[in-house]
Amino acid sequence: MTDRYSIVDFREMKKEKKQIAMLTAYDFPTAQLVDEAGVEIILVGDSLGMVVLGYEDTLSVTLDDMIHHSKAVVRGSKRSFVVVDMPFLTYHINEEEALRNAGRIMQETGAQGVKVEGGVEIIKAVRAITSAGIPVMGHLGLTPQSAGQLGGFKVQGKDPRVARKMIDDALALESAGAFSLVLECVPWQLARVITEKVSIPVIGIGAGKYCDGQVLVYHDVMGLFTGKRPKFVKQYVDARSEMVKGVQEYMKELKEGMFPAEQHTFTMTEEVLEEVLKE
Repeated sequence: MTDRYSIVDFREMKKEKKQIAMLTAYDFPTAQLVDEAGVEIILVGDSLGMVVLGYEDTLSVTLDDMIHHSKAVVRGSKRSFVVVDMPFLTYHINEEEALRNAGRIMQETGAQGVKVEGGVEIIKAVRAITSAGIPVMGHLGLTPQSAGQLGGFKVQGKDPRVARKMIDDALALESAGAFSLVLECVPWQLARVITEKVSIPVIGIGAGKYCDGQVLVYHDVMGLFTGKRPKFVKQYVDARSEMVKGVQEYMKELKEGMFPAEQHTFTMTEEVLEEVLKE
């Protein structure tokens, strides 16, 4: 089997200014598809709560939810580096619990790393996890798990004080051993400054083109999610419409007696049938 992408590969890609492609996946067939397409990083995001499980937000997602879905993603991928979101309150209480939960994810799923949201306030947890040899991806800017505290799903970093703190947070995460960093919904100028200041790869989502890579939600890219589409999302395929057409065509053929046709059925000889019907 071909080796998966590694942290070393991502460092080299940053040095060589090669963009890193990252997409979410939450199940086996999607992971197969994304992996086959050549995406370097698959994120099993806690966004699965909204786009797969039908929750109102990410706060309802449990550690068991993440482990369950991540197992399937790891089984469905061969080369992609799989990162798993640590859900709300699984790394905030203390370092010991953070390490224990990160360890569960790694041991039970076979993933290659975990992702956490926040800056200096979670540095002790990040340091504890990375010290145990577990790769950690940070996440700054709009952090969905704390969106309520941030005033909702809004662009972060327009205020000088907030922007400076974000820079400090990025440097702190790097110092604590994070191998990469996601910047979500921040001005492109700030994202560019942070990308240039840290030696680790920076993956943007709504952070402009000067990051070392980009991440989007698979369901947004494919047009499968019917919720509100953020400004930074680009839909590349209208897969949902095609899937609805497929279901409608199936129903049409079924109700008109066209399916199943002869080529979709099995048969037995008349002799066997006669034997079956004997009293």
